[in-house]
Amino acid sequence: MSKDFDKIAAIEKAIAKKYGDETIQNPKNNWTEEKEADYVEQVKIAQSKRQQRDRQRERVEINGVFVSRKLLNKEQSSRTCPTCDKYSFRVEDGVYMNKYECCEQCYYLYIDGREQRWLDGWRPNNKEIEKNG
Repeated sequence: MSKDFDKIAAIEKAIAKKYGDETIQNPKNNWTEEKEADYVEQVKIAQSKRQQRDRQRERVEINGVFVSRKLLNKEQSSRTCPTCDKYSFRVEDGVYMNKYECCEQCYYLYIDGREQRWLDGWRPNNKEIEKNG
């Protein structure tokens, strides 16, 4: 058994000689209450980031389709057309949503050539929407 301890001591000496005395010290030797508090704070921050990342990977059901929560933000969650209530991922609809607050289809049905009427507040009634829908 003493041969094992001699071998360990020889290895430690070799490591200390090559990399310095700090490499073979017990980590508790330099540990303080301040370092402990700092470590605990870092663990809390890492856990918070992990939970946030997990929430973003979570799937959410929107109109019968599961979508990654990561894809949803305030801008994209308003991608439901207020006129026809259809949800769209199409880039083209984004242009019309930003300018007229409607999808591309509603733009061509109700706004194209009649922008001023739309900007003045006119909106189609439910019968018109069902007829064109």
